[in-house]
Amino acid sequence: MNENLHLVVDDVHQTQHRTDIMLRISTEKKRCKVLLTVEGRLAGQTVPTLEQFWRELRSASPQEKYNVDLCGVTFIDAAGKALLKQIHNQGARLTADGCLNQEIIKEITEGSEGKRERSKRSHIIFYMAFFSLLLTPALTKAQEPRKPAVLPATAPSGSLRLTLDQAVALALKQNTTAQIAVLTAAGSEQERKIAFSALLPEADLGVTGEWQRANILAQFGGTRIFPGFPGHVGPYSIFSTGASFSGPIFDLTLLRRYQAARNAAKASKADSLSTREQVILLVVSQYIGTLRSIADVEASQSRVDLAQALFNQAADLQKEGVGTGIDTLRANVELQNENQRLLEAQASRDTSLFGLSRLLNLDPRQTIELGDSLSFFDTPQPDVQASIEESLAVRPEWKALEEQVRAAENQKKAASALRLPSLRFSGNWAELGTTPSSVIPTYTYAGTLSVPLFTGGRIHAEMVRADLDIQKLLQQQADLRNQIALDVKTALINLESARSQVKVANLGVQLSKEEVDQARDRFNAGVANNIEVIQAQDSLARANDNQIAALYRFNQARADLARSIGQMERVYAK
Repeated sequence: MNENLHLVVDDVHQTQHRTDIMLRISTEKKRCKVLLTVEGRLAGQTVPTLEQFWRELRSASPQEKYNVDLCGVTFIDAAGKALLKQIHNQGARLTADGCLNQEIIKEITEGSEGKRERSKRSHIIFYMAFFSLLLTPALTKAQEPRKPAVLPATAPSGSLRLTLDQAVALALKQNTTAQIAVLTAAGSEQERKIAFSALLPEADLGVTGEWQRANILAQFGGTRIFPGFPGHVGPYSIFSTGASFSGPIFDLTLLRRYQAARNAAKASKADSLSTREQVILLVVSQYIGTLRSIADVEASQSRVDLAQALFNQAADLQKEGVGTGIDTLRANVELQNENQRLLEAQASRDTSLFGLSRLLNLDPRQTIELGDSLSFFDTPQPDVQASIEESLAVRPEWKALEEQVRAAENQKKAASALRLPSLRFSGNWAELGTTPSSVIPTYTYAGTLSVPLFTGGRIHAEMVRADLDIQKLLQQQADLRNQIALDVKTALINLESARSQVKVANLGVQLSKEEVDQARDRFNAGVANNIEVIQAQDSLARANDNQIAALYRFNQARADLARSIGQMERVYAK
């Protein structure tokens, strides 16, 4: 059985012209549910009417399930929204059509469901805690005594605020790549010391005790010297204590190998400095990129605030009867687009912060904040040729290759010196006897001259191998020279371009703000619809993005120029 109840309420609102606004309420019972249909404007005096009707309907049938159809509602004000929220909390199901009304219903239902979910979760947590308290004494008695568990380390308290200088200093101290480069350089220094030790004399101190038995027949070819003489001697003891020593007098090969090891140590140290420069560049680039992400979030938030204000303005004009529904809908679409951009900017910011924390080798639980902001520091444009010459004189990669070439040349000289004679000395001094009480001083001094005659082609092969290494390093050196020149030229071009882009972007932001203000004034005066406002918003968004991107490119170009001329640590590690 269908029950239909119709209530019509006439309301008159006086603005620039007279407008009749009607609220139509009807009910229909279907399949053990009551369908409540609302049509018209839910605002002003119509809100108490719907509230009274809902109260009477629910008191008459409190056990029924209600569905409220709002597809015919054209506008909902704050009081109507509060009433719908009350109806939803009392068990009714709300449905609506249209972007604006659907957003209102979504806000109402999500808030209520969140409260129910939190309430349900709190009950679950309560019962779990209750049962755990009941079971803990029994489990404690049943189990054997155990050592207390080691609690995990507590997360660092507070957020770490870092400026760019502090971030660079922390990276040089904690970054794993920089530390490995330092350890590699230290290992090369120890290799140099090992090569130098071969040029120095060596001495040993030893104590020896021996028991010997000699076969005389074996010593003299199996014949007895005297008839009846025994065929062996001993056993007897020998005791010796003293020092032995040796060292080179002239060995050009060892000298050349030491010189090669010394050049290799210098090259390794230059490689370590190059790695430090690269680490600084990575940290600076990540820091600047994170500043850009933060600036994007701030710009997106400001655009969201502007879109919200324009949406409120459109809704108020529609409420007053001056604006239209399409203006409100258009403003709401723009608001949701800006919210979407804000969420993307926030995710990018958090990802950039995680990347910076990884470069600084911080505790993963440590949160960080940046103490600097994107800014513009105008600097004079350096000369290209002067910058290239400075790079070739300062860049650690260039110095490392130069030392590697010298090391390869010394290795070639060391291989060639293998053909020369070498002179060494050796000897020992000891107290020798059959017992410690019967020892007498003994000594041996010797000099050895060694002249290589035939080595099977080994010396020639080592010389050819060293010459091939030299040729390969010279090719790398030529390639590095061209790469350094390209780095400098590219950095200078990007710096000049970014400087001009910053100026243009600043002017674009200023003009876009004026465009938004004028469009809002025209829309508020009723001269034009809000299409001009939306277009002005898009122009402002592009101008803000261009300004942030230009500042990022300028600061990144400054860092690239400092890296190209080998001045990263001097400029950024203060």
